[in-house]
Amino acid sequence: MLKKSILIENKSSVSVNKLQLIIKSEIRESSIPIEEIGFLVIDNSETFLSIPAMNLLVENNTALIICSQNHLPNGMFLNLNSHHIQQEIFKNQINASMPLKKQLWQQTVVEKISNQGILLQKITHQKNNFDFLASKVLSGDTSNMEGVAANFYWKSFFECDFKRERFGDYPNNFLNYGYAILRAATARALSGSGLLNTLGIHHKSKYNAFALADDIMEPFRPIVDETVLNIMKNYEEQELNTKIKSELLQILTRTVYFKNEKSPLMIALQKTASSLQQCYTGERKKIKYPKLWNSTDTE
Repeated sequence: MLKKSILIENKSSVSVNKLQLIIKSEIRESSIPIEEIGFLVIDNSETFLSIPAMNLLVENNTALIICSQNHLPNGMFLNLNSHHIQQEIFKNQINASMPLKKQLWQQTVVEKISNQGILLQKITHQKNNFDFLASKVLSGDTSNMEGVAANFYWKSFFECDFKRERFGDYPNNFLNYGYAILRAATARALSGSGLLNTLGIHHKSKYNAFALADDIMEPFRPIVDETVLNIMKNYEEQELNTKIKSELLQILTRTVYFKNEKSPLMIALQKTASSLQQCYTGERKKIKYPKLWNSTDTE
């Protein structure tokens, strides 16, 4: 079942009654079955969220996202007991060898660079050398082909003079919001597969509680980039508002493509996460990443 994404921007109270999430504001009251909610984004500092509601959301593997004063996602609650063999999965993940982690990161970077190249060709209508760059990625990406590709990618992506920065000017604010939503969706999928988000395959900062999500989301970033570019073409606004945030939340339902099937992004992330878990157990050798576009999309 495709889960719903809910954005709360008005002062509200959020409680629970008989497995229904009750959202009350000065404007209206709504009731939604908790099992139907995949993401709840709270972007109002005066929102009241009851502990029973929070617990039930987490138990149903809902990603509960809290936004800061600048309206960017700032924190997230996830289920830490979402798999029946949690301890065994943690053990496999913790004991994963360095060669395995380097191979998984190599696969991830290859997918990211390939997707960047496809999207850039769609935008510019010109061929590029990203397939060549992807072919040069070594185990662990020791030659930093990810950085080489990113440098060329951002120089060519927007028509305006642009510098990609975490806290930079427009359209960085749009990109940051979209990446934060993607990060939350990836973390939710990994947690649902019993994996420990804190333990990455490449990202290693001791201050990063979602290092693994930051790793696995990399090949999916071009989905956000494409969405932001379309928003810039269709809207004059340069500040995040309800309309822009709603557009960016739609990336979760965007269709991506596996070999024999297509899938909404939030479901595809679950399949990718499950494949990573199988890589840790030795059942698979490659992470199952989807294609972000089918052949007709890229023509």
